[in-house]
Amino acid sequence: MANAPSAPSSTPSKGGSGKPKLARVLSVPDMIVYGLIFMVPIAPFGIYGGVFSESGGMPALVYVVGTLAMVFTALSYGMLIREWPVSGSVYAYTSRGLGKGIGFVSGWTLLLDYLLIPVLMYVVASTALSGIVPEVPPWAFSIVFVVANTFVNIRGIALTDIVNRIALVLEVLVLAVFVVLGVRWLLSDPASHGFTLQPFYNPATFSLPLVFSAVSLGVLSFLGFDGIATLSEEAEDGRRGPGRAMMASLAIVGALFVLQTYIAGCISPDGAVFAHDKGNAFYLVAQVVGGRWLYVVCAVATALAWGIFTALAAQTAVSRILFAMGRDGGLPHALARIHPKYHTPYVATLFVGALTLVLVLTFGQLGTDTISLFVNFGALTAFLLLHVTVIWYFFVKKRDGRWVAHLLVPLAGLAVIGYTWWGLDVPAKVLGVVWMAAGTAYYLVLRFVLKREVTLGG
Repeated sequence: MANAPSAPSSTPSKGGSGKPKLARVLSVPDMIVYGLIFMVPIAPFGIYGGVFSESGGMPALVYVVGTLAMVFTALSYGMLIREWPVSGSVYAYTSRGLGKGIGFVSGWTLLLDYLLIPVLMYVVASTALSGIVPEVPPWAFSIVFVVANTFVNIRGIALTDIVNRIALVLEVLVLAVFVVLGVRWLLSDPASHGFTLQPFYNPATFSLPLVFSAVSLGVLSFLGFDGIATLSEEAEDGRRGPGRAMMASLAIVGALFVLQTYIAGCISPDGAVFAHDKGNAFYLVAQVVGGRWLYVVCAVATALAWGIFTALAAQTAVSRILFAMGRDGGLPHALARIHPKYHTPYVATLFVGALTLVLVLTFGQLGTDTISLFVNFGALTAFLLLHVTVIWYFFVKKRDGRWVAHLLVPLAGLAVIGYTWWGLDVPAKVLGVVWMAAGTAYYLVLRFVLKREVTLGG
């Protein structure tokens, strides 16, 4: 493909291989919005208590380290997207850089992340709304969320983009209200201790293992920025656009994460405000500066952001991954079918919607902690393979000699992500390895028993 941006197309095109391609309609700002919505600018609202507790009262530091870790990963993504501007995320790049077998397993591993992110969002949102309206059971809210998001995804990426922009404005407004009221309270209220560096560094509790243990939880807020890579075939500039959008969205959301957790940390530096209820920690902090109404606004905003807007972005991403794997022969080819009117991978989208509903009704009984274990393992393992791909393909195989970009940067990413991965709980690693083993077995049967060749699309 040419380096120049492609003109947006109204119908799916076909490459020289005759395989289906998606319409190129997304600009860099479109993809930045998509990335911000996927990561949720107010994501720390929902997990603030856990991050504060795990980090020894240094939540802002957790998000500084988390942003750094994701920046290295985004740089590796950008290098691979310029080389292969195709849909499929880690799956597409490791397949081409490390081989089809490793690529398939990496795609399978990343699916664990993408399949369960919307499930996690639906469970959190449905439980929150059920608490406000106890007459309606959580599973009823989940069904409404899944059906609505599946409909929007089938209608097309353009409609998804409209919904994303509305959601982003609403989330930023809620965050702005908290920041303004929080700063005013810190400057004027007699109970305030004022601004302090403690949310960044607490000498009484600081240690690297402690911080990275908290990062393994806080990084959940960043998961999904890589979903931008799944839109490479729908980007106007498929080679440079997604990489630029990743870096911009990370810079913006990282700054927002640090800002809100810093202010919350200053409001209650010892965590006494939410000591009796860590699950609602941020809302209780908001109540200190704004009263009960701000508690409710922040809680409802979290429920809507996670249950509708982020889950919508997550379902969009996983449908594109299944589209790519179906087109390449790793999964049933029916998943690569494109809707004749809306030009979207409608079969993959319907399948994701149905599977998500089943998973919500099943995993919802286990709680968010168990789901989070799976999500973190899948994403971090895929990121590790991504950095290895950059080193192997560019520095070892092509011998291009760019030791800073293609060796030092991915090595730094490996170190930060690897340390975070090591901090995951043992159950997360065990369950994740079982999932990877199942994917490996499926690939071996596909390749050597059924003799089916997995061809690469794009």
